Amino acid sequence: MSYGPLPIPIVVFRLVNETFRGLLQSDFRRVRQASQAMCRPLSDEAYRLQPIEDVSPPWWNLGHTSWFFARNVLQPFGCEWNETDRDLEYVLNSYYVSLGTRIRRDRRGLVTRPTTKEIYHYRESVDERIERLLQQIAPSRWAEFESVMRIGLNHEQQHQELFYTEIKFILFCDPPRLRQPYRKCDNRLVASAPAAQEWIDLPGGLHEFGHREEGWCWDNELPVHRFFLNDFALAKRLVTCREYLEFIEDGGYQRPLVWLDNGWKAVEQESWQSPLYWENLDGEWHIWTLDGLRPLCPDEPICHVSFYEADAFARWKSENDSACRGARLPTEREWEHAARHVAGTTRANFLDTGALHPRPAADEAGLAQMRGDAWEWTSSYYEAYPGYRPFAGALAEYNGKFMDNQRVLRGGSCVSERNHIRTSYRNFWSPTTRFQFTGLRLAIDR
Repeated sequence: MSYGPLPIPIVVFRLVNETFRGLLQSDFRRVRQASQAMCRPLSDEAYRLQPIEDVSPPWWNLGHTSWFFARNVLQPFGCEWNETDRDLEYVLNSYYVSLGTRIRRDRRGLVTRPTTKEIYHYRESVDERIERLLQQIAPSRWAEFESVMRIGLNHEQQHQELFYTEIKFILFCDPPRLRQPYRKCDNRLVASAPAAQEWIDLPGGLHEFGHREEGWCWDNELPVHRFFLNDFALAKRLVTCREYLEFIEDGGYQRPLVWLDNGWKAVEQESWQSPLYWENLDGEWHIWTLDGLRPLCPDEPICHVSFYEADAFARWKSENDSACRGARLPTEREWEHAARHVAGTTRANFLDTGALHPRPAADEAGLAQMRGDAWEWTSSYYEAYPGYRPFAGALAEYNGKFMDNQRVLRGGSCVSERNHIRTSYRNFWSPTTRFQFTGLRLAIDR
C-alpha cells in the first residue's frame, strides 16, 4: 500500500537529522584517527612507560579514551557491555569513583596487560559499536546522545594534548646521549619578539564572563555571569626566555623573598634551578623539544614553568624593572576580558602549525599570543562560577570535584587543537605542574 509522499515537515526533519548524524560521524572519525596517528612515531617501549604519576603511558590514553565512550555512551544507550569491557574497566577508569574501583594512577606504567595490541583491538571494537549506535539512535534520544558524544570527543582532544606533553617527558627521561626526538617539527622562527615589553590598557567596569558564544562548552565555563574589574593593563606578549634568563642570572632561584612559601618549598625539594627541559651545556643553554635538543632561542616564550615560578618571576620583575612596577599575574577574568576585546589577529601557533613548540611573538597591534603557544598561568584559583551546575550523572566528576587547590590557565598551547580552544576555556593544574606547555604574561594595575 502506498501512502504517497511524506509531509514536508517530516522530510525536512529527516534531512536535518541525517545531516547531524553525518557531521557527528565525521567528527568522531577525525578525532579517533588523530589519536592513533600521533602514536605512529613511537617505539614499542615508549607506549608502556610512566616516569612520574602525572604522566600516563600512551597505551593507557588510547585505552582510557575508548573506555570513556564505552562507559558513558554505549552502556547508557543500551549497547552490549561485553566481557572485554568488563575486563578492562578496572585498568582504564581514571578518577570516576562512582563507576567503581580502578588501578592506582601511579601504577599505569607497571602492568604488562592489556598489551598495546589488545588496546588497539579494543579501540576498533568501541569505534564499530559507536558507529552502529550513531545510525540507530532514536530521534527522541538524539539530543542526549549528541551531548554526551561531544563530551567524549572533547575529552579525547584533551588527552591528545596530554599525549604530546607526556611523550615529551617520557623521551626526555632517557639517558642524554641516547635520547631520540619524537619527530621532525617545523621549527622555522616566523617572528622576532620586540625587545621592550609594552602594555595594553584596559578599562575596568562591570563585564560578562563565561561561555557567551554559540556552540558546545564544558560545564565549568557556565553560567555567564557579571564581575567588576578595576582598570588594568596586560603585557603585549608572553614573557620570553631572554627575560627569564635575567631572572635566573640574578639568582632568582636563590632568593626566597620573591617566592610564595609553597613555591620555595618546591624549589628546595625538587632542586629547581631553571625551567623544565633547560640544560646548560658548556656555558650555553639548550632546551629539549619534541624535535630533540637544540640551542635556546631567547625570543621564544618561556614555557614549562610552574605557577610558583611564574609568580616569583613577576615579583622579581616588579622589583627590578622600573617599567614593570607592580607586575603580577593577571586574574582569569582580566585575561578573558582582554582576549575578547584587544587580542591580536596574527595566526595563532596551535597544533596544526606543526611547530610543537612556542614561537616568538609577532609585532602587531593589540595583544599577541593570546591563543596558542603556551598556556598562561593566572593568579586565580580554580573555582565554580556563581550558579555553577555540573554535568549530570557520573560526568559530574569531570570538572567540579577538582575545584580545590588548583590554578587556572588560559589561552591554549602549541599542542592544542585549534577547534578545541575558545575564549572562555578554563584549564587548571596543580601550581607545581611543569610538564605542560605553561608560560606567563604580566599584568599591572592602572
